[in-house]
Amino acid sequence: IRQVGGTTWHWAAQAWRVVPNDLRIHSLYGVGVDWPVSYEELDPFYQEAEEIMGVSGLPNTGSPRSKPFPMEPVAETWAMRRIRERLAPGGYEVVGNTTARNSRTYDGRPACCGNNSCQPICPIDAQYHGGIAAADAQAAGAQLIPNAVVYKIEPDPQGRIAAVHYYDPNKTSHRVTGKTFILAANGIESPKLLLISTSDKYPKGLANSSDMVGRHLMDHPSTSITFDADEELWLGRGPQSPNSINTMRDGAFRSEYSAYRLDFTNISRVLGATQALIDAGVYGIELEKRLRHSAAFEMSLKNVLEVLPHPENRITISGEKDAMGIPKPEAHYSIDNYTRKGAAVSGRDFARIAELMGGTNLRYSKEGSFANNQHITGTMSMGNDPKTSVVDSYGRTHDHENLFIASTGIMPTAATCNSTMTGLALALRTVKHILGAVESKPSPNTSASKS
Repeated sequence: IRQVGGTTWHWAAQAWRVVPNDLRIHSLYGVGVDWPVSYEELDPFYQEAEEIMGVSGLPNTGSPRSKPFPMEPVAETWAMRRIRERLAPGGYEVVGNTTARNSRTYDGRPACCGNNSCQPICPIDAQYHGGIAAADAQAAGAQLIPNAVVYKIEPDPQGRIAAVHYYDPNKTSHRVTGKTFILAANGIESPKLLLISTSDKYPKGLANSSDMVGRHLMDHPSTSITFDADEELWLGRGPQSPNSINTMRDGAFRSEYSAYRLDFTNISRVLGATQALIDAGVYGIELEKRLRHSAAFEMSLKNVLEVLPHPENRITISGEKDAMGIPKPEAHYSIDNYTRKGAAVSGRDFARIAELMGGTNLRYSKEGSFANNQHITGTMSMGNDPKTSVVDSYGRTHDHENLFIASTGIMPTAATCNSTMTGLALALRTVKHILGAVESKPSPNTSASKS
């Protein structure tokens, strides 16, 4: 989405931290890669991001913290309470999701009132989104240029970035100069922009001496189950994505198959059930009867599976162009046996959970197929070795000293949780590094420069 606020206009606001071992999976389990930054280094930046966004949660997620959450969780819904109570005897601990959603008035925004329309948009701004961040930046003095589509990054002869070029809606080109540049167009558009910014000196694009730009594309694939519980739950009241099971996020098994989370949905069943019944040719009294049953009894859950970084999974440049005449990105992606084994193991959890809920009419997602979750990571991975990574641990590109990348795309591995909070923590760490570098080189004869 080329829009102020980006995809946070339709996100679920899940604001998870990784677990510490996620950053050491190669050392611990012999798979993937280790990160060039530790969990302890990220902890204060996670906290800062949580306080900026207004994150609510409980400290039972597996991610240690040195300070408490800014606020308590949003009130538990009836359906999730019953699911939690029914699954506990089977050894499943259902916990509230960590979310950027107010449970009380916070930062001038109201508490969640349970509209059940978190995706596509919270109608009262109880849920944080990028539009709030943009407004705060403007209030602090930043200049925002909406509807500006960058199509080229321009280096100078020394390899520093000199300018960016963008089109306005009339496709008039503009050139913006600066001293420090931060590329923050997420994990698909950012590598695309680097790859199309070619020249005689940089035939493979910018920041790409390692040939790693666009590579190691990762998301969280999901399989799912839908069934009818043996009691009325009436999903659709309160937040859409409120609870999950997190006990399989880490363990020695990760040397053999992927870790995963199990995520419950609280989205109203009415629309989906109505469409399915009409497609099946059900009308009239029978439609009303079966729709009421589905709305009351139907529930579903999905896994959120870890994937490993593979260089052949990547973003490249398509032969097609968009409406602005800019080359489109093209994704190359396959799912390996490591993740497929994790999906198979989680299938046993699906069956057991359905049993504990008295489930009937079990419908598994199509065997061998996966849904995506848009948690893009890995396409500009950070690392200490310029030959195998794109940026260092502070997000600075190895090839261009004044170009930084703030994105989930710099995460070397995907872990099992939504990537937004980790991307923000890394970005805040990058900002502190940039500001520290500026502060360490005062220039008393010149005024501060904005970039």
